[in-house]
Amino acid sequence: MFKNILVHIPTELSPRPAIDGSVSLALGTGAHLDAMAIGYETASVPLVVEGGAAVASLYEVEHEQALERADAALRVFDIEARNAGISYTSRAVGALPIDAREIICANARLHDLTVVVQPLGEYNSYDNVIPRELLFRAGGPVLFMPYTFHGAFSAKRIGICWDGSRLAARALHDAMPLLHAADALVVIAIDGPDPIPAESSTDHLVHYLAKAGLPAKITSLPASRSEVQSILLSIAADESLDLLVMGGYGHSRLQETLLGGVTRAMLRVMTVPVLMSH
Repeated sequence: MFKNILVHIPTELSPRPAIDGSVSLALGTGAHLDAMAIGYETASVPLVVEGGAAVASLYEVEHEQALERADAALRVFDIEARNAGISYTSRAVGALPIDAREIICANARLHDLTVVVQPLGEYNSYDNVIPRELLFRAGGPVLFMPYTFHGAFSAKRIGICWDGSRLAARALHDAMPLLHAADALVVIAIDGPDPIPAESSTDHLVHYLAKAGLPAKITSLPASRSEVQSILLSIAADESLDLLVMGGYGHSRLQETLLGGVTRAMLRVMTVPVLMSH
């Protein structure tokens, strides 16, 4: 199972989905949980006639206020983690957004899994940027919790989104600890513009899982690119899935932004937790 998990605790959005999801996951897996909350400092400091000392004082005040916001977000986490009796640490950080991104992404590279909250596009907050950056730069799986999520996370029924691609395979292997603990697996076959190689077909995937003691059934997804995300969520509801596993951003970030993609659509509207790997 996962032994070391990192969770990003938002400071400008609700921290509850991240707290509930990560604490219950750590409790269920016996993993150690590291929580990081980041208070964002502003990059703009007004000109002050008194000189450098006054500017330095303004920076210090800004940093302290950022740390206070991070500490406030972590107080709720600390209570929940302590009550759950899990092994954990918490860290408050005050930093400029660009530095915050570097700090948490570097931290994630030495964890087995990172837990984040689904970005809320209608809110102008760097808390919405960090989850996407982690997906690209963590070097490992990222578990996105819907912003509506509350209660315990338990992945007993898991859907594996499969198109035979490298990214789908990466997500599959990254999710193995959860797959082995699940009660039921559903392989959701996705037909893309390019045919799936015979060696990585859906049938071969089911055979591969069976050899690992993981029986799975197949559900096909006959959909165009624009329909994939909505049908995935429909299948998740029909199959009572607790988690979807999928590759994230099959094209470059620029291409996904211009064309619209399954990843971007899923991050915008998700009804169940989604484990993604890039």
